[in-house]
Amino acid sequence: MDGQRDEGHDDADDRDDPVTGDDRPRPTGWWVGAAGPLRRLGLIVAVLAVALAGAVLGVLAGGQVSTDIGPFRANLSISPARDGGTTVDIPPLGALLLDSHDGPTHLTVRLGALDQGRTEALIDDPASISRASQSAVEDVRSGVMRLGLRTLGASVLVTLILAGLIFRDVRRTAWAGGLALLVTASSLGTAAATLRPQAIEEPRYEGLLVNAPAIVGDARRIANDYTKYAEQLQRLVGNVSQLYTTVSALPLLEPTPGTTRVLHVSDMHLNPTGWQLIRTVVEQFGIDVVIDTGDITDWGSEPEASFVASIGLLKKPYVFIRGNHDSGKTAAAVARQPNAIVLNNTTTTVAGLTIAGIGDPRFTPDKNTSPAGSGLTQQVADQVIGVGNQLAATVRSSPRPVNIALVHDPASAGPLAGTCPLVLAGHTHSRQVSELPQAPGQQRTTLMVEGSTGGAGLRGLEGEKPTPLSMSVLYFDQQKLLQAYDTITVGGTGQAQVNLERRLVENPAAGVPATPTPTPSGGVPTTPTPTPTG
Repeated sequence: MDGQRDEGHDDADDRDDPVTGDDRPRPTGWWVGAAGPLRRLGLIVAVLAVALAGAVLGVLAGGQVSTDIGPFRANLSISPARDGGTTVDIPPLGALLLDSHDGPTHLTVRLGALDQGRTEALIDDPASISRASQSAVEDVRSGVMRLGLRTLGASVLVTLILAGLIFRDVRRTAWAGGLALLVTASSLGTAAATLRPQAIEEPRYEGLLVNAPAIVGDARRIANDYTKYAEQLQRLVGNVSQLYTTVSALPLLEPTPGTTRVLHVSDMHLNPTGWQLIRTVVEQFGIDVVIDTGDITDWGSEPEASFVASIGLLKKPYVFIRGNHDSGKTAAAVARQPNAIVLNNTTTTVAGLTIAGIGDPRFTPDKNTSPAGSGLTQQVADQVIGVGNQLAATVRSSPRPVNIALVHDPASAGPLAGTCPLVLAGHTHSRQVSELPQAPGQQRTTLMVEGSTGGAGLRGLEGEKPTPLSMSVLYFDQQKLLQAYDTITVGGTGQAQVNLERRLVENPAAGVPATPTPTPSGGVPTTPTPTPTG
């Protein structure tokens, strides 16, 4: 009996510990009562510590997913945080901070590059902009769900690996994995339970976005204005074809087979509607070359670089110089387009025209565009004039006579007087044509400053009347001298109108414009554009 009782007692004492997993024979004696609970407590604390460490490491290592939000490729990530909330990171402009939920997790949404295919779809079909805004909420919800599941999986997996390496025991590893799952699920559940959707209406700004309300005004009003404006421009773009039919029938200009047609655009400022107008004019007017005198973007950031993908759709040579809102990344993105040529104190020959150009010396995306020469410090003025001197030297040393010189700021054009017959510029968002002062015996040089082909982007919608979209079609004869040009102005006056006006050059060799000839418009109004001189 005693042997049986002792054997039974030994069996009970040798059972595995549910927490420690220890199956070794236990010691007997008075000290067991004190040492046993302490050991068990230590192992429990160790399992908890490993579970928490594994959960944190798993969240940091695997708590991120990439997803599509509208036209953007976005990265969503979760990190431990006491106060919770959401950060929408928009590099390099800054971030929006949303008090979206309570801790202990923080959600970061980092907007990356624009997807080329979806961006082109938005440009081609303005109705898809509305659909994209509606689907963006579902995109975010789907991305967050995938992020939550991935975070749970990463948390448990890292904890199991960590516990296995430390404890080398199946039961302790399983306990640690289960605790990590519980902790992570509770944290995500707390965030979901305290979600405040209305927080998106009350963001806080960081970085350059602090000035966003002052820069673009009321976002909702601008969005509404843009929708109405885009719908109006859709109808107006169709009128360009009708106007071209009328213009081409005029006896005032009969382009010969050797005539070269150049489309001059400038200051797009990220307005996708400008691409619709450019494509229409390229097709209807039989354009041979497109020349862009800069500011195709607003901030010169990497996400904006996808905006230039529409250049390739034109399937015509596209000659570009950088504006003060375009960065080196912008110029590089343009250069990657198969039909683009980026000039920076260099020359090129396209469609028989020899073109020289230089980029703006400044990169000031956070400053409003000011008229040429106004408000410039002496240092900036010297920079702007300096690039004109550099380009003038390049033009003089060119082995082929230069037909057109390109600068972004008209203030750079002065040194080019007498070096070539025509200088094209932008920057001021106001169309002007004038003759550069020249020394006796020099050839005459005409300066043509284009308005904003993008209606100055969002800034153009701040006022009661949007800034018009403008561009010019230049006609060069077989000697590559300017013989006439059409000025096209679309919208921007609060009325449904397209203005198109033709000007003949009386003396192409001198580059002197004649009196403008209004286009018979068949109900589409035309307004003469003043031609300042001096």
